[in-house]
Parts: sequence; structure tokens; C-alpha cells
Amino acid sequence: MTPSVEASNGSASPPSEWTPSSWRSRPIKQQAVYPDPAAVRRATSELSRLPPVVHPQEIARLKASLRDVARGEAFLLQGGDCAELFDYCRADAIESKIKLLLQMSLVLIWGADKRVVRIGRMAGQYAKPRSSPTEKVVDDNGETKEVPSFRGDILNGYHLDERDLDPQRLVKAYHHSAATLNYVRAAIAAGIADLHRPLNWTLGHVKDPQLKAKYTEAVHFLQDMLRFMHTIGADRSPKLDTVDLYTSHEGLLLEYEESLTRLMEKPILPGDEEVAITPESTTGEPKREYYDTSAHFLWIGDRTRQIDGAHVEFFRGIANPIGIKVGPTTPTSDLLALLRTLNPSCEIGKVTLITRYGAAKVRELLPGHIRAVEGSEYRGACIWQCDPMHGNTRSTASGIKTRRFGDIFDELRETLSVHREEGSYLGGVHLELTGDAVTECMGGSEGLDEDDLSTNYTSFCDPRLNEKQALELAFLVADSYRRERKDLIRH
Repeated sequence: MTPSVEASNGSASPPSEWTPSSWRSRPIKQQAVYPDPAAVRRATSELSRLPPVVHPQEIARLKASLRDVARGEAFLLQGGDCAELFDYCRADAIESKIKLLLQMSLVLIWGADKRVVRIGRMAGQYAKPRSSPTEKVVDDNGETKEVPSFRGDILNGYHLDERDLDPQRLVKAYHHSAATLNYVRAAIAAGIADLHRPLNWTLGHVKDPQLKAKYTEAVHFLQDMLRFMHTIGADRSPKLDTVDLYTSHEGLLLEYEESLTRLMEKPILPGDEEVAITPESTTGEPKREYYDTSAHFLWIGDRTRQIDGAHVEFFRGIANPIGIKVGPTTPTSDLLALLRTLNPSCEIGKVTLITRYGAAKVRELLPGHIRAVEGSEYRGACIWQCDPMHGNTRSTASGIKTRRFGDIFDELRETLSVHREEGSYLGGVHLELTGDAVTECMGGSEGLDEDDLSTNYTSFCDPRLNEKQALELAFLVADSYRRERKDLIRH
């Protein structure tokens, strides 16, 4: 849709009363209460002296790409672990996620006929909100005891003797994030994303012959396209050797985010219409903005989006693109109030609305949210993204958390359908996935059932799609877009 006249390509400076620490004056949910405040001050002081994890120039490039998504000219693929562990900072684990996101994006390019913007839930997704501060577990002696909940590696450990909050984990999280992103950059520079290389498109797990035929058609198209480009010499472009892969996480632990927020010069990208100095400046000083340099993209979770709360207060002052989780408990009035607080200048692509209702509630809730936003000054300024994972979590009779592939796809399909009916654009998907052969979600072409969950269930938090299920979801979404284009051509 065409952005409203109020929408802007630029960004407004945060109000003068905002500072990276002004969130401390607001009520806060999911607060980490450390037993030793002096140890927290030492850890955050160390973080504030360390270099940024990401650079504002990279953040500016992502913002430019997200403007294209908001305008309907690109598609956003965001995926990675539910709760990233320090142990995932390994070459094989990082490479498997890069390759999976690349493979999924190629399928989406084929289906949606749009450029794909890739954001990983990685290099910082170490904190997780919990519904209760404690949980009951069975120890090695078979006794049930109540212990502090595992809240992610940045706060405490999963093992029972590591459940106390440790502020030194803040510094460990920084170093693991930096090491992960360093290897992402090195692997991409070394050609891991080079489209000249053959990709593994094995489809032996697909049991349904009709689905297998559809997937095979897509694979043959992609392979033929790359061969044709090689034949005519078009594959010599350096753009085929590399991709942009950005990082993201939930901005939950504000002590950490504040410590990595820096006042830095605003980058000017080639083609930007803005000049390098502020119009009111007479000194020639470049414009400066606050950037949360812990990641390129951060989001506010469903539990921490209170308008008068600490998280919204922090997020309203940073120049990064941001996301807001939108669920069944999000009133329409709150949605507009959040947008007016977090994006008062209606900057295009600044805010991504990440809807997560549950498959059965999409038609009841999504139309009202779309009409409220698209009927306001934010028409065409926001990105709509579907998170079909979080609203579809369930537990088996034995207490194992899982998700059904059919529910995940149903929410995504219903969301696509509602956006078409409302005349808005679903600009992306937000998935919890891993490149490993885990057995955490039931269903898919592998036909995983409840008995299979124990085979390789490794998540310490929510269940993730494995590499075959994630790629299958990409095929199904791509097929939906192709059918829509065919319908438009026929009519």
C-alpha cells in the first residue's frame, strides 16, 4: 500500500528528556533482581567500555531494506533459536543456521518474486521471559524441588546448581554475541553463501507425492536459473558470492541493552536524500543518534509492551529498527498508542508488528488490528510479520512442550488470507528454527509424532522447527504466493 503523507524516510531525534537510563524511572516487568548490585555495576561498567557488537552503518543498511519491505517490495525472513545458548557459539551450529536461512530465502524469492531480507535470531538471543519466577523440577535423587526458573544464559544456567542470577553472565553474553557475529561475517566473506556452490536439496523425507512434486519443481527452477546465469556469464556478479545477514534478539534485559547503547554519528548511505548535518546546525557537526549496538534489530515481547513501562521507554529512544509482538491480549487502542510513542515521525519500516495469535484466533483478531493501523497515520509505514510459533505451543500428556506443524502453517495461511482480504501486505515471517535434526515439533512431511519427540529434543525452552520442517514451511509459503500471482494474472 502507498504510505500516508505523514510517513517519513528519516528518523526523529528522541525527546530531550530521554536517556539510555530513563527506563529506570518506569515500572518494569520481567526484572532481574540481582543479590549483589555492586557486581552488576562492575559488569555493566565493563560492557560500556567494550566496542559495539554491530555498527550503525549496518543498522542503517537494514533500515533501508526494511523500508522496501514496508512498501511491499521485499520480504522479511527472520529465524533462529528460541533461547540461544552459549554452547551454540560453535562453527557447525552457526553455519547450519546460515545455510538454512539462505536455502529458505531462495525458495521465498522463487515464490514471492521479491528480494528477501534475512535476520537471524542469533548472536544475542540469550534472555527469555518466564511466566513464573520459579519452577518445580526433579533432581538427580528423584526428589521434586522448587528452584528459580531458567531465564536464559545471560541471567542464569539451566543446571540446577546454576540457577542463581550472575551479573558476570552479562559480560559472557557480550563475548559470545561478538564471537558468533564475527564467525557469521567470516563465513559469509569466505563464501558460505556463494550461490555458485551446490545446495543440499534432498527431499527424501517428503512422503506426500503431490508435495514432493511441488518442491521438486521449485528446486529444478532454482537449479536451472543458476545454470542459465552461469551460461551467460551473469553469475560473475560479486552479489552472488555473499548475502546480508543481520542479527536480532528480544530486548528484555535493559541493564545489558543500556550498557551497549551509544550516541554515534548517523550514517549516510549512498542515495540518501538527507544531508550529513542537521538543518539547524551551523557548526557542520554531523547528526548523532542513540544506537543499541547489541544487535541490528530488537523487539519488545508480549509480556513487556506496557505503554508506561520501562521497555517501551527504552525502545522509544533508540534509532534501531524495532519489533512489537502483537497477541490476543493486545487492545487496538494500545497498538496505536505504542506506534505513536515508538515511532512518532511515522518513519517507514521503523516498526515491525509481529502478530502471534494462535491459528484459531487469527480471523477473530487480526482484521481489527490491520484496520486500526492502516486506517491511521501509520498506513503503509509498518511492516506486518507473522510469528506462527508462539500462539501454538502445547504440552503433551507427559508434559513435553511441543507445536504441531499443521497449526503453524494454518496460522501462517490464515494470516496471509486475512491480509489479502484487508488489502494489506504480509511482509514477513518470524520463526523459531534450527539447522539441526531436532524432534521438537510434531508433523511435517517427516510425520513426527508424540513418540518421536524424545529422539532428539534439545531445546531448553520452546520447541523449534528442524531444518526439514523449516524448509517445508518456506515451500508452502512460496507456493501460496505463486498461486496468488497466477490468480491475479487470470483476472
